[in-house]
Amino acid sequence: KDGLYVCLLIKLYSFSYLHPVHIHFYILSHFLHFLYTADHVSIYATFAQTHAPSGEFMFELDEDEQFYVDQDKKETIWRLPEFGRAFGFDSQGGLADIAIAKSNLDILIKLSNHTQAASEPPEVTVFPKEPVELGQPNTLICHVDRFFPPVLNVTWLRNGQPVTEGVSESVFLPRTDCRFHRFHYLTFVPSAEDVYDCKVEHWGLQEPRLNHWGTDPTFMHILTPNLLSPETVVCALGLVVGLVGIITGTVLITRALRSSRDPRARGPL
Repeated sequence: KDGLYVCLLIKLYSFSYLHPVHIHFYILSHFLHFLYTADHVSIYATFAQTHAPSGEFMFELDEDEQFYVDQDKKETIWRLPEFGRAFGFDSQGGLADIAIAKSNLDILIKLSNHTQAASEPPEVTVFPKEPVELGQPNTLICHVDRFFPPVLNVTWLRNGQPVTEGVSESVFLPRTDCRFHRFHYLTFVPSAEDVYDCKVEHWGLQEPRLNHWGTDPTFMHILTPNLLSPETVVCALGLVVGLVGIITGTVLITRALRSSRDPRARGPL
């Protein structure tokens, strides 16, 4: 369980000095961050380890992933295509950083006493990307958060059986405390019969953790497709009008009966 993890936090500060135009620049977080409030925070993370994945280089801005470097394809993978059109990053720079981290790791392994770092177990939440409608395509998101080291095994289960189609995942995303989080996705079509689990395995857990989604009302808010159809609305309005008519008629009949029994209501003889 050997690994070398480098987490560099960069803050973009904005301030003005005798000029109405703000000046922006990058500065390492351990300089001046007690003096100014950061407008934006960018993080790039590089790690190398002896377990898969062997290394990673990624960049994010204001907690949104911008890109990562694919070691196999040796190219920059942008989270959104428009990011790649607006900016540029040479993948060789990221690959070089990973190679340096691996080299440093080999040196540290030879010099160290192999004391294992403490593993921190993840927090897991499962939720749908959009409000759920039966029969309408959606995406389940499994957010695995606050764990260390970045070694993780996540499996989607439908009715207890592993699902391999329609699954995807993010890279390991750094946190400002140098722990990690990661998103796992499953495209699915909700039905009343299916239940889903996000199965998470990590060194910090004594046993795999199953996070259930599907039948608990706190996790599933179902809007049936025909709930707000015109026919349903007309029927509901008709029911309301009918109930109002019944109540109004009952009140009028009751008052009429009371008036007929009251001699004062009959007028003079």
